[in-house]
Amino acid sequence: MRLIAFVTALCLPAMVHAQCGGSFNQFKAGIKSEAVAKGIPAGTADAFLKGVRQDKKVLNADRAQGVFQKPFIEFSRRLISNSRIEAGRKNARRYDNVFDQVEASYGVNRNVLLAFWAFETDYGAFQGNFNTANALVTLAHDCRRPNLFRPQVFAAMELFKRGQFNPATTTGAWAGEIGMVQMLPLDIIENGTDGDGDGRVSLKTSAPDALTSGGKMLRHLGWRANEPWLQEVTVPTSMDWSQSGLKTVKPVADWQAMGVQPRNGRLAKLPASLILPQGHKGPAFLAYPNFNVYFEWNQSFTYVLTAAYFGTRLQGAPAYNAGKPDTGLSGDQMKRLQKMLQKRGYDVGKVDGILGARTRDAVQKEQQRLGLPADAWPTPALLKKL
Repeated sequence: MRLIAFVTALCLPAMVHAQCGGSFNQFKAGIKSEAVAKGIPAGTADAFLKGVRQDKKVLNADRAQGVFQKPFIEFSRRLISNSRIEAGRKNARRYDNVFDQVEASYGVNRNVLLAFWAFETDYGAFQGNFNTANALVTLAHDCRRPNLFRPQVFAAMELFKRGQFNPATTTGAWAGEIGMVQMLPLDIIENGTDGDGDGRVSLKTSAPDALTSGGKMLRHLGWRANEPWLQEVTVPTSMDWSQSGLKTVKPVADWQAMGVQPRNGRLAKLPASLILPQGHKGPAFLAYPNFNVYFEWNQSFTYVLTAAYFGTRLQGAPAYNAGKPDTGLSGDQMKRLQKMLQKRGYDVGKVDGILGARTRDAVQKEQQRLGLPADAWPTPALLKKL
């Protein structure tokens, strides 16, 4: 599920030369030429690319991400179960010393890592069986996101040169992620860590290696030690809902003055944003600065919020109060809404039926214009007014 990779010196040239499409064999020849220009031996590039083929199943998986169309309540209930919570707690006990070391070295809370480990591979049980070299080259050749995947091909070649990647046998997720916490090759180069002390970085077979590497990566992405990431709150029945959303950041004292209160415990003395994933009648959360780091791991708002919330559950928070949200839109209705917003001049990105950040922002602005509660949750009433 990883969607974002690090931008390093290795990928800067690829950002300029984002060739894609055309003959797949000619594309591979271009990859080889650029690899050699980057200093990778021609023999290494040839050996890496020799058996690589285009994988149509990868492209089908890339196009079929309809699960992200589901609203937060449905999506989170689908991913979070009592058995998954219990397995998380068992793994927390089993790898207690590893988590202690990760927290001491990188300041990343164990429950954050446990949640990612659970969602990415069900604690290592399902790591994907796509050939990684095929997946990366296929997605680099595809013209949807070449700037993301072309650098990953060269990173995989570098790992191959080091003896840490076999293009014939290395497998993982359809988007090229490898191991228990699903890391892309650039991530592995920058953050791969030997957590069990055996002298190797084995992300597929060693939980200590995978967890330590994941902790280092999150710290690299900006995780702030010993700070919370998300907290469920209660909100008054009436307030300025246009202040909700990640674009608005306020001191917690300001939110309290507006009537926002913690459902459990105390609020942290940090800047925060009010998140209403299904509008002002549904669940409500305050997102602290660490929450933004999640978007460096995955760009889906629903996935990010669910992963962050699951981390709080593993930490001991109760199940959220679902409330009674207004009826939302179907996937087809959402696409229709996105097209209407585009006609009104809004940049909502791809018309995909997914309520992403740009669609939410446009919805909130139209709700304000039309005198509706500006909580960024699109409803049939909004669609009708538009």
